[in-house]
Amino acid sequence: MTYPIDMSVHPDVSAHFDEATNTISCIVKDPASDHCAVVDSVMDIDYAAGRITYDHADRLIAEIEARGLTLDWIIETHVHADHLSAAPYIQERLGGRIGVGEKIMVVQETFGKIFNEGTEFQRDGSQFDALFKDGDTYKVGEMACFAIYTPGHTPACMVHVMGDAAFVGDTLFMPDGGSARADFPGGDAGELYDSIQKVLALPDEMRLFMCHDYGPDGRDIAWETTVAEERAHNIHVGGGKTREEFIRFRTDRDATLAMPKLIIPSLQVNMRAGELPRDADGRPMLKVPVNGL
Repeated sequence: MTYPIDMSVHPDVSAHFDEATNTISCIVKDPASDHCAVVDSVMDIDYAAGRITYDHADRLIAEIEARGLTLDWIIETHVHADHLSAAPYIQERLGGRIGVGEKIMVVQETFGKIFNEGTEFQRDGSQFDALFKDGDTYKVGEMACFAIYTPGHTPACMVHVMGDAAFVGDTLFMPDGGSARADFPGGDAGELYDSIQKVLALPDEMRLFMCHDYGPDGRDIAWETTVAEERAHNIHVGGGKTREEFIRFRTDRDATLAMPKLIIPSLQVNMRAGELPRDADGRPMLKVPVNGL
């Protein structure tokens, strides 16, 4: 696959860190217009209290409105297992189209069974406005953008490239953070390695924006690096590590990891494009499958 890379376009990227979930949401502005995209938004949840709020999303909305921007796209890099998407909330207030990788249908089928969803739950991706295939292009204002299919962490992961900026989701972390786990249903360490190689094949100067950062060894939270830095220094795949070395390391490490605290609500909401599931009476309601994950 040959991707339409244009390193001459330098979008403005405003990153917003959510401390509760260590998620970075980005507002990406077309340098040639007042149009923008939002990548990987967050809806707040107090899981113990069963309470949903929108403080993080409201900050994104306030900035977009204050800057007089038009929102074209609300991008989900994948079906997140560690935070809930605020895509519908943002769309209701600012417009824009919600997009995700076309393999969302695989995720919906897998977790539709785990959460015992009925026939009313559509498993065709129709909750989203656009389903991206590898190499698909779209525009934010005048800025040409495209999606790269990067499975491994989940079957529906995509990296989105906008000018000289790439939004990698959970495919990569900062060089000292390594890579995402590959042991969720539909994940695969070998596929993840192959997907990372696609990212590392982008131009050296391509800016990479993370979806998560945990400040390893107490360093300040960070979210921006470059392809060259990842290729040279990423602790899991940098310096020429082989596919076999990565698979062995990733498999051993994943076996020691606990489930994300918000995986149960996150999957139910995010496979619905950020909408809350409802019970037979129309009330927002989450399920807890016992011994199902």
